[in-house]
Amino acid sequence: MAASELYTKYARVWIPDPEEVWKSAELLKDYKPGDKVLQLRLEEGKDLEYCLDLKTKELPPLRNPDILVGENDLTALSYLHEPAVLHNLKVRFIDSKLIYTYCGIVLVAINPYEQLPIYGEDIINAYSGQNMGDMDPHIFAVAEEAYKQMARDERNQSIIVSGESGAGKTVSAKYAMRYFATVSGSASEANVEEKVLASNPIMESIGNAKTTRNDNSSRFGKYIEIGFDKRYRIIGANMRTYLLEKSRVVFQAEEERNYHIFYQLCASAALPEFKTLRLGNANYFHYTKQGGSPVIDGVDDAKEMVNTRQACTLLGISDSYQMGIFRILAGILHLGNVEFVSRDSDSCTVPPKHEPLTIFCDLMGVEYEEMAHWLCHRKLATATETYIKPISKLHAINARDALAKHIYANLFNWIVDHVNKALHATVKQHSFIGVLDIYGFETFEINSFEQFCINYANEKLQQQFNMHVFKLEQEEYMKEQIPWTLIDFYDNQPCINLIEAKMGVLDLLDEECKMPKGSDDSWAQKLYNTHLNKCALFEKPRLSNKAFIIKHFADKVEYQCEGFLEKNKDTVYEEQIKVLKSSKFKLLPELFQDEEKVLSPTSATPSGRVPLSRTAVKPAKARPGQASKEHKKTVGHQFRNSLHLLMETLNATTPHYVRCIKPNDFKFPFTFDEKRAVQQLRACGVLETIRISAAGFPSRWTYQEFFSRYRVLMKQRDVLGDRKQTCKNVLEKLIQDKDKYQFGKTKIFFRAGQVAYLEKIRADKLRAACIRIQKTIRGWLMRKKYTRMRKAAITIQRHVRGYQARCYAKFLRRTRAAITIQKFQRMYVVRKRYQRMRATTIALQALLRGYMVRNKYQMMLREHKTVIIQKHVRGWLARLHYCRILKAIVYLQCCYRRMMAKRELKKLKIEARSVERYKKLHIGLENKIMQLQRKIDEQNKEYKSLLEKMSNLEITYSTETEKLRNDVERLRMSEEEAKNATNRVISLQEEIAKLRKELHQTQSEKKTIEEWADKYKHDTEQLVSELKEQNTLLKTEKEELNRRIHDQAREITESMERKLVEETKQLELDLNDERLRYQNLLNEFSRLEERYDDLKDEMNLMVSIPKPGHKRTDSTHSSNESEYTFSSEITEAEDLPVRMEQEPSEKKAPLDMSLFLKLQKRVTELEQEKQSLQDELDRKEEQALRAKAKEEERPPMRGAELEYESLKRQELESENKKLKNELNELQKALTETRAPEVTAPGAPAYRVLLDQLTSVSEELEVRKEEVLILRSQLVSQKEAIQPKEDKNTMTDATLLLEDVQKMKDKGEIAQAYIGLKETNRQSPQDYHMLNEDGELWMAYEGLKQTNRLLESQLQSQKKSHENELESLRGEIQSLKEENNRQQQLLAQNLQLPPEARIEASLQHEITRLTNENLFYEELYADDPKKYQLYRISLYKRMIDLMEQLEKQDKTVRKLKKQLKVFAKKIGELEVGQMENISPGQIIDEPIRPVNIPRKEKDFQGMLEYKREDEQKLVKNLILELKPRGVAVNLIPGLPAYILFMCVRHADYLNDDQKVRSLLTSTINGIKKVLKKRGDDFETVSFWLSNTCRFLHCLKQYSGEEGFMKHNTPRQNEHCLTNFDLAEYRQVLSDLAIQIYQQLVRVLENILQPMIVSGMLEHETIQGVSGVKPTGLRKRTSSIADEGTYTLDSIIRQLNSFHSVMCQHGMDPELIKQVVKQMFYIIGAVTLNNLLLRKDMCSWSKGMQIRYNVSQLEEWLRDKNLMNSGAKETLEPLIQAAQLLQVKKKTDEDAEAICSMCNALTTAQIVKVLNLYTPVNEFEERVLVSFIRTIQVRLRDRKDSPQLLMDAKHIFPVTFPFNPSSLALETIQIPASLGLGFISRV
Repeated sequence: MAASELYTKYARVWIPDPEEVWKSAELLKDYKPGDKVLQLRLEEGKDLEYCLDLKTKELPPLRNPDILVGENDLTALSYLHEPAVLHNLKVRFIDSKLIYTYCGIVLVAINPYEQLPIYGEDIINAYSGQNMGDMDPHIFAVAEEAYKQMARDERNQSIIVSGESGAGKTVSAKYAMRYFATVSGSASEANVEEKVLASNPIMESIGNAKTTRNDNSSRFGKYIEIGFDKRYRIIGANMRTYLLEKSRVVFQAEEERNYHIFYQLCASAALPEFKTLRLGNANYFHYTKQGGSPVIDGVDDAKEMVNTRQACTLLGISDSYQMGIFRILAGILHLGNVEFVSRDSDSCTVPPKHEPLTIFCDLMGVEYEEMAHWLCHRKLATATETYIKPISKLHAINARDALAKHIYANLFNWIVDHVNKALHATVKQHSFIGVLDIYGFETFEINSFEQFCINYANEKLQQQFNMHVFKLEQEEYMKEQIPWTLIDFYDNQPCINLIEAKMGVLDLLDEECKMPKGSDDSWAQKLYNTHLNKCALFEKPRLSNKAFIIKHFADKVEYQCEGFLEKNKDTVYEEQIKVLKSSKFKLLPELFQDEEKVLSPTSATPSGRVPLSRTAVKPAKARPGQASKEHKKTVGHQFRNSLHLLMETLNATTPHYVRCIKPNDFKFPFTFDEKRAVQQLRACGVLETIRISAAGFPSRWTYQEFFSRYRVLMKQRDVLGDRKQTCKNVLEKLIQDKDKYQFGKTKIFFRAGQVAYLEKIRADKLRAACIRIQKTIRGWLMRKKYTRMRKAAITIQRHVRGYQARCYAKFLRRTRAAITIQKFQRMYVVRKRYQRMRATTIALQALLRGYMVRNKYQMMLREHKTVIIQKHVRGWLARLHYCRILKAIVYLQCCYRRMMAKRELKKLKIEARSVERYKKLHIGLENKIMQLQRKIDEQNKEYKSLLEKMSNLEITYSTETEKLRNDVERLRMSEEEAKNATNRVISLQEEIAKLRKELHQTQSEKKTIEEWADKYKHDTEQLVSELKEQNTLLKTEKEELNRRIHDQAREITESMERKLVEETKQLELDLNDERLRYQNLLNEFSRLEERYDDLKDEMNLMVSIPKPGHKRTDSTHSSNESEYTFSSEITEAEDLPVRMEQEPSEKKAPLDMSLFLKLQKRVTELEQEKQSLQDELDRKEEQALRAKAKEEERPPMRGAELEYESLKRQELESENKKLKNELNELQKALTETRAPEVTAPGAPAYRVLLDQLTSVSEELEVRKEEVLILRSQLVSQKEAIQPKEDKNTMTDATLLLEDVQKMKDKGEIAQAYIGLKETNRQSPQDYHMLNEDGELWMAYEGLKQTNRLLESQLQSQKKSHENELESLRGEIQSLKEENNRQQQLLAQNLQLPPEARIEASLQHEITRLTNENLFYEELYADDPKKYQLYRISLYKRMIDLMEQLEKQDKTVRKLKKQLKVFAKKIGELEVGQMENISPGQIIDEPIRPVNIPRKEKDFQGMLEYKREDEQKLVKNLILELKPRGVAVNLIPGLPAYILFMCVRHADYLNDDQKVRSLLTSTINGIKKVLKKRGDDFETVSFWLSNTCRFLHCLKQYSGEEGFMKHNTPRQNEHCLTNFDLAEYRQVLSDLAIQIYQQLVRVLENILQPMIVSGMLEHETIQGVSGVKPTGLRKRTSSIADEGTYTLDSIIRQLNSFHSVMCQHGMDPELIKQVVKQMFYIIGAVTLNNLLLRKDMCSWSKGMQIRYNVSQLEEWLRDKNLMNSGAKETLEPLIQAAQLLQVKKKTDEDAEAICSMCNALTTAQIVKVLNLYTPVNEFEERVLVSFIRTIQVRLRDRKDSPQLLMDAKHIFPVTFPFNPSSLALETIQIPASLGLGFISRV
């Protein structure tokens, strides 16, 4: 295809840019061959002329279509080049917030610098078991691929993680290891996976540090091999480390830190155990303060120290060793503070008693003088002599730093060695997965030896990577059988040869290190002489003779030669090491005593770890020659060897690559720097992968996918039956150049750009089709519109013309009439105007003449007044002048007099200076002072008297004020009472007294009253009017209050109803939560039970292994040994020693026994927890039922409470019966025992029995006293309630007010207020006879009513008192009779034997307690009013009664425990007799015996079998029964009916042992069947149905009234009569829960493979969603091939499940719960995959999902299961599909999305919007601003931050009671069951 065909107008290209690296532009005109420039327009609208290179004539790279932007795999891009890769990564990272992208076999990971919720357990579970291409790119997908290939190919794997510092290598490696630990689990109980993860905190603390690029940068490389066994579970791990950066220990650059462990120690210095280390702040030590940044934001070093110590403990490093490590690290810090003082230029010394050195020596356990000496001296050895030479201060500092680095390096190796020992596998390793976390390519301004080694390692890794990519490409081509042409790829072998070959850089460096006077300069000259101008990859800088340049695969790097020799030799003075070796501190010599061992953690990898840790010091106890030779190995040589070993390991594995990219240098979250990204992409090999792929055929399609995508380009005649031939024919027409594609066996291979070309043709074809469709539709619409408009126009014209004609005729008539009207109107107007003008003229003349006269008068008046004003003004001016002159004269006089006064004052001052003057003045002053003092005293006395008077007055005033205030308050209260019309009695009495007094005055002063009669009448009328007004106001206020009360009552009623509904919902939620918790615990219990059974079987197997030549069977072992796990520890503890005694020679038995006992203890604890949860669940259910009963039957509320109390009494009766039965059993056991000495009077068992009988009798006495107390309390409650009833009938205003305050029900308040209104209404009488306002009569009526009320109250109290006396007399009489009866019974009991005496006394006590409990119910049965009062008192006493019942329950439990102890002792006495019983006679019993109290009812009808046939019954009916035959041919639930009829027979025989044995064998048989065939859905469903039916039968025929009301009379005759199996019902319920959970797991395992394929990938609506191009990571095809699952497959499977459950007769409610769980699994798995697959988030896929969901809803309708709650579980999936289809542009759309997606969390909504990907060019992407708007609107929503749904969640199951209508006597046992040994009775 020619370039001109692609570089057409509007084509988009990439052009280089210095800032953004690449910019997008659009062609403004077509390109023609020969053009020198391209006319372009940038995205910002700027036009540009792009000049082409005349030599190469290369055109700018084309841009991919928008549909391909944001792909998961970069190789899926049609145009594979650098700008396309960079743009795709940027779009995914910035717009979609996706940090992972595939690039062929490489996973590119961009560091987001932000915590993302994509690494949880739910994400791990979602990726587990998935193909790598089926999910979005993730580190978990790479880990899963490695794990899967290890298991499938039986080949070791490796994951190579590389990248710059700060790119996230360590985190990626950590998450990969976490995935392996979570998915594989551990093969032993040692939790190896936790230890593997625990190694991370340790290695990070000692090997990571803060740099300018990364806060947690790994300063070493590590390779961790995670070992797996044959079942691919983790068994151990091994770690190899590379090139530790030792120089960081002694030097840190600006803004960097030393290793974390030092700062953790300083932060924890205050801990008591660290006091001896004498640490302080990090700024105190030289080795930790150089960087100036001792704190990392958001990191607590003290907390990290705790994590480090915990990890050390988990890995087996003891506390003593930990303190030793910390002691050495603290010593290194103190060593860094050692200072030196120069004596001269060639020598120095340590200051005397230098504190840092003293602390260092104390911590290290070495001599101070010796260490101080060798820090400042060194030993030189010649052939003949040894010299000790002082060194300079600079050399001493360097030697100190070298020693610190050496100690730290050896300590690092020691820790790694111990970590490896802790992770060492105890069993043989089958395979491993290696995780390589190694430094990426590095280039800085100054590059030294470390960067050289790092880049050397990256050259080797890049070579291995290139070879692997090339190999994969070759295998793919050969597999598809297409012509293979060699691809030219970059081979970096020359660069590797330059470094490691003979006479290479490393070889020359080692040679220079051996020279006596070797230096960096001489080494540099050797490099220039050897390689300059001879090797193209080696260059010399122009301005430096101490540096060299190597062209690496990523970039040119200039290395500074300074320091290369010293770092390569890694010299440490031997004398200093000897001093440390002589330390008294044990750990320190251990680091140096065998450095070969330290350097080689495992024998398999002798040189696999830190090369820089070696020194030139000879190890102790080594042969001189060999040791010297070994120590001559340089760091470069060691690193080369370890690198070769690493490459051999990697080449022996299947590698997986993770390339970490650092998006910016400032650690800004989700910020993308294109320049930095391109540098790293070039360095890490991603672009090389792209180049290799682009050189061949990067785009690959299967024939089916190609046909589905490009079907629109084919004509009907081109479509053949053979898809492959069809694709060939079409491609030959579309692409003329056959070199652009190749046909493989299953795929079509395209050159780069061909898919884009095909997409362009497809888009053009679709666009042309759209235009044609639009044209046709628009023409049709316009034609329809034209015809409608024409027809409408004709109709409008017709009506308009008629209307115009009518209007014209009307106009003519109006015109003629208007002319006539105008004639008369104009005449009238002219006449009126004339008359108006004449009248106006006359009026104007009159006004004008009057105005002129008035003006003349005003002028004369003004002249007269002016003369008067002038007169007064002139007089005022004359007076003003006179006053001014007078003031001046007075001022002059004042000045003169002042002058004279000053002279006189001067004379007086002179005289005052004389002594005589002073004395005269003093005498006068003293007299005056004394007089003034007396006056002051008198005034003080007067003041005090006035104060006292004033205080008295104030007191009097305050008392008067208080009295007045009280009076005012009282008056105010009386006024308020008058306003409320509630208390007028007092005011009316006062008014009566006042009127009587006035009456006497009127008789005595008749004449005066007559004179004032008129005035009084007037005042009275005024008073009446005011009272009427007040009465009116009171009525309005009363009505307002009445209305408010009604409104308030209604509101309170509504609020109470709402609150009740909310509380009911909350109770239901709490109940479901408790049920779910209980069932989860039950699930865990069943898992532990299975584990226990497995261990038990293993133990039995080991115990039963015979010795050579001798075989023996266990005599205590039965073939059907009970596996029932509701056990007591006593039985297990007794059984196990017997087994242990039989096989004393077994060595492993004690270990198994301890494990067995531990599991047994765990089972017991779980049982206790289960029982407490069951009690709590019952309590919750009881509360929910009680709340529901209150809601349904609110008026008869008290009746429900009375029923609750009656149930409690029944429970007491049942408890008494249980006690009686237990005592009878004990008595029977004693009498029937074979050992006569057991029942002897002095025997221990006999004494225990007597003690038990005594405690039982005491307990019955306590119960008797409690019942008496309850009776007395009920009587007192009755007395307290009776007066309240009488008081309620009073209508007195004050009492009514009190009653209103006591009323709690607002409805009662409203009714009381209405009644008060009615009583206040007066009868229509003439009140004006006494007083005109009627107040006297109202007062009189009120007094009479009050007297009547008081009388009625007195009579009612008297009556109640008499009734109470009679009741007390009756009670006294009944007590007398009871006393006589007790005496008679006592006399009778004394004559009976002991056993009968006990039974008779217990029976009597039970009868008496029952009668007393029913006393009050019979007492109030005839009087409804008293019965109502009794219910009220009973409700108030509910809490007290419940407390009493709890105490009684505790006492009963205590008695049970005592009885169990007694049973244990009896069992101990019978142990000796068990040896004589044959194994066939032993009956398996449950580990914990269940109490089965006898009942007192008759029974008839059952199935009979012999006891020895029990195992045959279980075998034929349970173990070997085929569910399919029973379900098809027989009635549903037949095994359950047969088992229950057998239980009835045992109940009829009153054989509790047989009942217990049968039920236990049944339960254990069901468990064995489910354990054996637990993966078969039919088996699990069959036994779930039968277990539920068995449970329902036990309830239906239990004899309890709640279950019997559904029975027929005949069925009630079949009820159990002797035993209460309530506890076994609970056991069966727990078993049913376990079976249900197992059924759900089976369903999940069957549905799991179908869901994603059927719900997401399969195109149910063909042609809606097109297939996008895929990359190297092949996704599962969405086209329905053979063997793939579709929606029909899921529906068929659902039909199968439903039909099987219906055939098995499963309860309908249980079927609904199973269907709800199935639909939840389908919805959760589908949504989780949707959230993790970017290619599934499109509009068309949303339509497919909605169609699939509608099909599932249709299935629910067909099966009549819409009310099962299954549809609601699909709501999140439905909303996610709607979210994919709705409009996503405006704020209104955002609001609609927020209101629509209420079942999705915020994280899920944002994730779907980020993942939304258009499949066709016509769709638009979601803008980032729109997603931000959604986040802002949803930030207040409180929902879970979890992204994925919990697909493993199981809803709590309930088993509603479902009685059977089948008559048991009609059931026939078919011969096919093989149950001929049982007979019908």
